Amino acid sequence: MADASSAIPAAVLRNLSDKLYEKRKNAALEVEGIVKQLTAAGDHDKITAVINLLTQEFTYSPQANHRKGGLIGLAAATVGLSSEAAQHLEQILPPVINSFSDQDSRVRYYACEALYNIAKVVRGEFIFHFNKIFDALCKLSADSDPNVQSAAHLLDRLVKDIVTESDQFSIEEFIPLLRERMNVLNPYVRQFLVGWITVLDSVPDIDMLGFLPDFLDGLFNMLSDSSLEIRQQADSALSEFLQEIKNSPSVDYGRMAEILVQRAAAPDEFTRWTAITWINEFVKLGGDQLVPYYADILGAILPCIADKEEKIRVVARETNEELRAIQADPAEGFDVGAILSIARRQLSSEHEATRIESLHWISTLLNRHRQEVLTFLNDIFDTLLKSLSDPSDQVVLLVLEVHAAIAKDQYNFAQLLVFLVQKFRTDHTLLERRGALIIRRLCVLLDSERVYRELSKILEGEADLDFASTMVQALNLILLTSSELSGLRDLLKLSLVNAAGKDFFLSLYSSWSHSPMAIISLCLLAQAYQHASSVIQSLTEEDINVRFLVQLDKLIHLLETPTFAYLRLQLLEPGRYILLLKALYGLLMLLPQQSAAFKILRTRLKTVPSYSFNKEQPNHVSEDGSMSKENSHNVHNGIDFASSLQRFQLRQQQHHLHSKSQALSRNITISAKEVQKPEEVRGPAPVPEINRPPSRSSRKGPGQLHL
Repeated sequence: MADASSAIPAAVLRNLSDKLYEKRKNAALEVEGIVKQLTAAGDHDKITAVINLLTQEFTYSPQANHRKGGLIGLAAATVGLSSEAAQHLEQILPPVINSFSDQDSRVRYYACEALYNIAKVVRGEFIFHFNKIFDALCKLSADSDPNVQSAAHLLDRLVKDIVTESDQFSIEEFIPLLRERMNVLNPYVRQFLVGWITVLDSVPDIDMLGFLPDFLDGLFNMLSDSSLEIRQQADSALSEFLQEIKNSPSVDYGRMAEILVQRAAAPDEFTRWTAITWINEFVKLGGDQLVPYYADILGAILPCIADKEEKIRVVARETNEELRAIQADPAEGFDVGAILSIARRQLSSEHEATRIESLHWISTLLNRHRQEVLTFLNDIFDTLLKSLSDPSDQVVLLVLEVHAAIAKDQYNFAQLLVFLVQKFRTDHTLLERRGALIIRRLCVLLDSERVYRELSKILEGEADLDFASTMVQALNLILLTSSELSGLRDLLKLSLVNAAGKDFFLSLYSSWSHSPMAIISLCLLAQAYQHASSVIQSLTEEDINVRFLVQLDKLIHLLETPTFAYLRLQLLEPGRYILLLKALYGLLMLLPQQSAAFKILRTRLKTVPSYSFNKEQPNHVSEDGSMSKENSHNVHNGIDFASSLQRFQLRQQQHHLHSKSQALSRNITISAKEVQKPEEVRGPAPVPEINRPPSRSSRKGPGQLHL
C-alpha cells in the first residue's frame, strides 16, 4: 500500500473519488501516465500495488463515487500497461466484472465503459477470460437501465469482433455456457443469445453445426416468443442451420430428431410447422442414421396429418409418404414393434385422418414384414377389433383390410372370425350398424364361401341361443341381398344338382336352424321347395312370434327383388313347381291378413296361372325342384331332408326351452321384488292372473298375428 501511495499523489487519489466526472477523468489520466512510467521501468511489483489499491480502496468501497473512480482508474491502468496488460488481467478483470452487479446503475455503466477500454487494449488476450465476460454480458443484456443496456451493446459488439478475429476461441468450453442459458425467458437475453449464435456460426473456423443439438431446443423455444423480432431472429438462425445441414456430409441427425419430435407437438403453430419442416428434410437426408428414430418420427407425423393448419397437414402428409416409402430392414435396427405401438396408439386419435394413416402403416408393415408383425399380434388385435366400431366407414374398411391381411393363414383366419363373433355378441349395436358392412367386406377380401362356412361352424356351437338366432338372421339377410355374395347364391341354387352346392348347403344348415325364417330362405335359394314346405308345416305356436313375423315380412319383400327372379319365373309352371306354390301358400297362411306382406304375396300368387291342388300329382320332386314320377324317399343329391328336418326341430326345441327358462327367471325376479316391498307401502291388490294380458313370450294364436 505504501508503494502505491508513493507512486500516486494524494491529490490524484482524492480527485479519483470526486463526485465530478471531469475530475475523476483527469485523475484517471494521471494514473495512466504513472503506470506507463512504471511499465517502462519494468516495475511490475509497484504496478500490482497500484491495481490492488484501485481495487480494494475504490472498486470495493461503500461509496459510489469511489467505485466509479476505481473502475475508470483500472481502465486507465490497463491503457498505461499497453502490451504488458495481459499479465495483470487476472487482477484487473474480477473487480470490473463484479461491478456489473452493483446496485447503482451508474456504477454498472462505468463498469461497461471500463471493460470496453480494457478489451480494446488487450484484444486477443481477452479470449482466455471469455466465459466470465460472456456470463457478465448476458446479465447486462437484461439490465433495467437503458443507458447500461446501450453501453452493454457497445461492449458486446466489440467482444464479438475480438472473438471472430481470434484463433484461440474454444467453442467446446463455450457451448455448455450457452446451453445453460438457452431456455431463459427474458426477451433481451434471448436476443443476446441468438446474436451470439449467429455471429459464431458465421466464423468459418468455428463448427457451430456440430454442436447444434446442444442449443437447437432453445432456438425452437424462441419461435413462440411474444416478440416478433425474437421469433424472426430465431427463425432466421434455424433456416441458416437447416441450409448448412443440407450441404453438410456429416450431421448428427439422431439427437436432433429427438428434439424435433417433441417440438412437433408444441401448442404454437409456427413451432409445429418449423419442426415438421425440419423432420421432412431429415427424412430425405438422414438415411440409416434415422432408422432407430423412425417410430418417434412417426409418432410426431401422424397427429400433424390432422393439424388444424393446412400448411402443417401438407408437410406432414408428404413426410409420412416419404417415410413409408423407405424400405428399412429389422436387421438394420428398424423396430417393427415400436412402429406398431405408435400406429396402435394413434388409432385412438380423435382425428379420422390420423387413424386412417395409422392403419395404412399397419397394412404396409404386414406386407413387408409379416412374420415380425404377427409376433406382436396380441398387442394390436384388440385395438383393431375395437376400431370396427369407429364412426368413420373409411376407417372400418381399412381395419377390415388389415384383418384380412392378418387372416391369410388358416389359424389367424379362424381366430379372426371367432373374435369377430365374440365382438358382435358383446356389442349388439355394432352388429346392427356395421354388421352387414363388415361381413360383406370380409367376403370380398377373403373367400366368401370360406367366410360363411367358418361363421356357420362357430354359430353351430354357440351357447347364447338368442344371439345365435340374431346373428344367423343377419348373415341370412346379407346372403340374400348383397351383390358381393351373388356367387354364393348361385352355388346354393345348385344344391340339388352338384356336390359343391350340396356341401355348402349342408355346411350352413345346422347353424341356420337357429332361425326358422333363415332355414326357409335357405331352402328357397337351394330350390328345396318340398323341404321348405315341410319346415313351414312343422312350425308350432311358439315359433310364430313377433320376431318371426318381422323376418317373414322381410322375406316377402325380398321375393320381389331380382335375387328371387328365378323363383317368380318358376311360378309360370305351377304344375311343375307345385311344391314351390305350396310353400308360398304356406307362408301366406302365416301372415296377418291386414299386413302389407300378406297383400304383396297374395297379389303375386294371383298372377300364377290357374292350377288345382286336387289334380293328380306326380310323386317325386326332380333336382330342379319340379315334379316327376320317380320315388326319391325324400333324399335328393345325397341330402337326407328327413334327417335335416329332425335336426331343425331339435334345434327349435332348444330355443323353446331357453325361452321358457328366461320367462321363468323374469317371473321369479319380479316376484322377489314384490316380496321385498314393505307392507305399509304396498299398492293395490294385484290383478288376478286370469285378467292379465298375456306376456310377449306367452302370446299365442290369432291374437299374436294382429300385433
